[in-house]
Amino acid sequence: MPKLGESITQATIIKWLVKEGDHVEEDDNLLDIATDKVDSEIPSPVAGTVKKILFKENDVVPVGTVIAIIDTGAAGGEPEAESATPGKPGADTTGEKVQQDTLQAAAGRKPSEEVAASRFYSPLVKQIAQKENISVTELESSKGSGRNGRVQKKDILRYIEERKTVSGKAVSASEVPPQKQEIITVKPGMQVETGDEIIEMDRVRRLTAEHMIRSVQTSAHVTNMLEADVTPVVVWRNRVMDEFAKKEGLKLTYLPVFLEAVVKAIKEFPVINSSVDGDRIILKKRINLGIAVALPDTNLIVPVIKNADNLNISGLAKEIARLASAARSNKLRPEDISDGTFTVTNFGTFRNTIGTPIINQPQVAILGIGTIEKKPAVLETPEGDVIAIRHKMFLSLTYDHRIINGAYAGAWLRKVADYLENFDQNRTI
Repeated sequence: MPKLGESITQATIIKWLVKEGDHVEEDDNLLDIATDKVDSEIPSPVAGTVKKILFKENDVVPVGTVIAIIDTGAAGGEPEAESATPGKPGADTTGEKVQQDTLQAAAGRKPSEEVAASRFYSPLVKQIAQKENISVTELESSKGSGRNGRVQKKDILRYIEERKTVSGKAVSASEVPPQKQEIITVKPGMQVETGDEIIEMDRVRRLTAEHMIRSVQTSAHVTNMLEADVTPVVVWRNRVMDEFAKKEGLKLTYLPVFLEAVVKAIKEFPVINSSVDGDRIILKKRINLGIAVALPDTNLIVPVIKNADNLNISGLAKEIARLASAARSNKLRPEDISDGTFTVTNFGTFRNTIGTPIINQPQVAILGIGTIEKKPAVLETPEGDVIAIRHKMFLSLTYDHRIINGAYAGAWLRKVADYLENFDQNRTI
């Protein structure tokens, strides 16, 4: 079991992609494992035959533990699968023939009725092809995202979904052959009408649901809100955004500025950056900011900016961009989502004004950032009060009332707003 991060000590085997007796090439995926919300495919470090699988699916295994044995054939002097080139004298085409026959059987055809496969397909891909009646010809024409264009699990699943689509419209239940229809039961009292669609939660959705319910059952949730005048931040960003893009190669958003204010306020109110262990409060020395990121599949994940107090606005912007990109392309590492001490969720991205986020356990608070809107506001000037157009934004802090009272939470939230309202418009990047 590989070590996938500094703080990762164990992982759960979600699915074996091979079975005992299968031949694997180097870098073929052996199994799917999970640590918290991150699923990872583990490739084979060598080519050989899977002799023994030592753990079952759903087993939790410590890192460094042997989970499978692969015979490379080196000890017995057996030739490796790629030692000869197909078509040349001495070439061993047995593996190709087995693969070809397997794929042809998947499509319900005899070997003589189908063309040969020109590339390698993993046991999992072949299994899915057999289950879905996908022929060799279809597989050969499908585009793979793996090494050397190899078709991976996600590629064939995407192909299956596309194949189920007719003229841009999802295939209805009535169009599915009778043998493909399933009888779905729901719990008593749950009404399902004709035309309703039942969608099974994926693993990330189930984990998120469990995490949210556990948080509500653990912490006494209370939310404070205020409206901040962020006009200085807007003016500054408009002034430097082109220079920043040219210098850093990134689009400058408001979020790095907000995170800087969060870090400054946490240093003055350290209980916001803590966790609860029974009757004890653990004040965290490091300030690791989790940033809620919406994924293309509508799921949510929270990558973490480690030691955010050591980064300036440029450094924060780079980390936000890196983590958001990795999250949306499913390339987050386990360490990228671990050890968060405080979370920020920016629902203002979706032009939402106010929200009451749920605490990300085991943390004790979470900040919600709303959209920035132009509003008329009363300003005090030496000549008297005037009405001016200002850029306003709501901040909402949900906190654990077991250890944080309203006065402390309100003071912290006010401090964040003060930093934003007094932001130096002449600041350089």
